[in-house]
Amino acid sequence: MKTVALEITGTGFITTFQDLGRHDTERRGVPTGGAADQHSATVANLLVGNPRGATLLENLGGELALVPDSDVLLAVTGAPAQVTVAGCPADGWSPLVVPAGHEVRVRGDMSRGTRTYLAVNGTLSAKTLLGSAAPDARMGFGQAVTRGSRVLLQTEFGGFGRQLFQQPLFRLPVPVPCFDDGPWTIDVVAGHGVHAIPGIREVIEEATYTVTPRSDHVGLRLDGPVLHPASDAEIVSHGVPVGALQIPHADELIVLGRYRSLTAGYPIVGVASRASLPLLGQAGPGRQLRFRWTDRETSLRRFARREAEVHALGHAVTGAFSALGFTVPLLPAN
Repeated sequence: MKTVALEITGTGFITTFQDLGRHDTERRGVPTGGAADQHSATVANLLVGNPRGATLLENLGGELALVPDSDVLLAVTGAPAQVTVAGCPADGWSPLVVPAGHEVRVRGDMSRGTRTYLAVNGTLSAKTLLGSAAPDARMGFGQAVTRGSRVLLQTEFGGFGRQLFQQPLFRLPVPVPCFDDGPWTIDVVAGHGVHAIPGIREVIEEATYTVTPRSDHVGLRLDGPVLHPASDAEIVSHGVPVGALQIPHADELIVLGRYRSLTAGYPIVGVASRASLPLLGQAGPGRQLRFRWTDRETSLRRFARREAEVHALGHAVTGAFSALGFTVPLLPAN
């Protein structure tokens, strides 16, 4: 085991330590939080041989840059991005061996997604709150990574034991999402609130919604047509899941994120499928969204297929790294 320093030479609009969030805290009133795009964060960690929930860097907009003082194994995933090592183009969604003193730069394309993820083999030194490095500004836990700081890494990576494969270094079954330029389609399972607003199902199905600049980590605020309950009767506060489609008093649709309040008193007309949540985590201002109604069984099957792809990637990474004399953990799906 060795300690490596990563000198942060550039950050985006917001760069933070991140992971998959807190476990078993919502029953105590604390949102799980975690990476907005859980799929990209998971794949980044698997590509470098880390546990899928290991701490990594999440970059929102702008350009993230760092220089390691020893050889490291890293991967960049998330929104489409231009990745360079010492000024030379490098592959995203693939393991990269970065020599000591070489600068890695990641410039995301904000028009096609908002967040990139950078994982490095080993354990990043980061503070934790309730067992997670995920930031939570409401609890005073910011976790911002700033330009000029040094992030320490504990790693056993010292290069591979034999000559590397020809470029590209690995050919792995990486499940890369499609970040289309046009409206993104989000699958939604109907909620109980859909029955309280006649016609809302048809309105949502036929409309195109636009993410507004008032969106944040709590939820996406969407500009587009909505309907309200015919009755002014007060709705008793109830629990709300990640991905809930909520209609407040204002004429907007809100899709709640991982840092939502855990209860609400507004109608919940549907819940985005788990397979669609990563896309929602990449949706920024100006992004157009369309919603497609589906049933719970179909939603679960689509998520199971995505998890099977992630698990297959874990097996492939283990096999490829083992062939090079580099042992990594193989973790079951969450």
